[in-house]
Amino acid sequence: MIFSTLIINKDEPIYMQLETHIINGIKKGELKKDSKLPSTREASKLLNISRNSVIAAYEELESKGIITTKRGVGTFILMETKNTCEEYNINFMNMINNYADTLRDLDIIKSELPYKNNMISFKSIAPEPSLFNMDDFKRALLDAWTYEEENLLNYGYAKGYAPLIQYFLQYMEEKRVNTEGRDILITNGFTEAFDIIIGSLTKKGDIILCEEPTHNTALKIMKSHEIEVIQVKMNEEGMDLEDLQMKLEKYNPKFGYIIPSYNNPTGIVTKTKRRKEIYNLFRQYSVPIIEDGFNEELLYSSSPIDPIASLSGMGNSIIYIGSLSKILFPGLRIGWILASKDLIDVLESVKRGRTIHCSFLDQASFYYYLKSGAFSRYVKNVRKYYRDKYNLVMEMINEYIPYEYVTGEGGLHIFIKLKNNIDARQLLDICYKDNVLFMPGDIFYINSGKGKDCFRIGFGRVSDEDIKVGIKIIGDNVKKLSKPPYQ
Repeated sequence: MIFSTLIINKDEPIYMQLETHIINGIKKGELKKDSKLPSTREASKLLNISRNSVIAAYEELESKGIITTKRGVGTFILMETKNTCEEYNINFMNMINNYADTLRDLDIIKSELPYKNNMISFKSIAPEPSLFNMDDFKRALLDAWTYEEENLLNYGYAKGYAPLIQYFLQYMEEKRVNTEGRDILITNGFTEAFDIIIGSLTKKGDIILCEEPTHNTALKIMKSHEIEVIQVKMNEEGMDLEDLQMKLEKYNPKFGYIIPSYNNPTGIVTKTKRRKEIYNLFRQYSVPIIEDGFNEELLYSSSPIDPIASLSGMGNSIIYIGSLSKILFPGLRIGWILASKDLIDVLESVKRGRTIHCSFLDQASFYYYLKSGAFSRYVKNVRKYYRDKYNLVMEMINEYIPYEYVTGEGGLHIFIKLKNNIDARQLLDICYKDNVLFMPGDIFYINSGKGKDCFRIGFGRVSDEDIKVGIKIIGDNVKKLSKPPYQ
């Protein structure tokens, strides 16, 4: 209220005090152009003064073009407030800490070649959005609104939407994971889940073993927390057991981080026998495992393989991170952590301290979608679609690209190692001029000298025609690099 701070004195006419007070309010920015003043009756009652004094003040201000009175509407400010600025600059770049600096330096969206319109991009491993069964999701959204109504738009719970948690517990039981004594924390996809775990259970200088190569985002998070990352060699079966045992014994790691299904970037699916052998080695050295349940549903040649978490029985040594976003609705950013109840209790508090909770609307809608059986129908439909894409990609690669080996058993990506130590980044530079993009392999290795002759092809969102054209362009450029003057 403009007049709430006005104290009337006896040394000056009241109307002049009112006039000065209003002008000062405009100068200070308390009264902006078009803001409404109290009526003369309201002002006189509030200040316990004669209404004539208020009328006189308003008339004087109106004669000076400072206010205007609209009959039957009210009195309004005409003058535009002029803000006075006193600049004050800080060099924030000198304040950036190691955490932010590392994440900026490793941000491949900023450091890698950008996508441009009409390019053929094999860079992404996102799903094809036209396959999303949108009618089913719309029905799920309406169901969520029917059952939850305005609760959907209010605060939720840090641990997550209870029905969705129960659904994921049942989902894990179907994967033969013992959920007794375990609980689930809903997260914003894999990235938040992994960051919460690393941020809560490690400290600077701790060692984590992971596959070589591995998920670039996981490497980025571990480096940002100043974790020492040691990578374990892989073969077509998964982690190399001899190298794994040597590094478990040598480094005494805090954790192992493993992507047994469709390792990103190689696409290698670790078979059941090798999963047991890996689990037993970690158990032998008392090292817990963070298991990334990446794309488990998209095995084309057989049924999905049980996660490593299914091997631990009643044990609590495996922290499982789940997410369906690589095959369905990545924009919802829904993931989960399955771990012992006491650990989830702690991680829930960490989640609350960071982001309070994930979107209640998204979680409820996703729950009713899953509950309806739509997800099961969706997976059956898309398996054939992506299998056909995969077969086409392999056919084109075998026809056009000279390679040392190709890995990947389905999913949404494959990994190529080139012959003759051809530099994949040099290849990318040439392909980029031909409007073709892919992901260079070196970003998946901790050792800067590795992966230079490798690259990842993501094909989930690429049309059949673009697959044919794009892979031929890559192959033609590989052949150019195999001859002078490139060699």
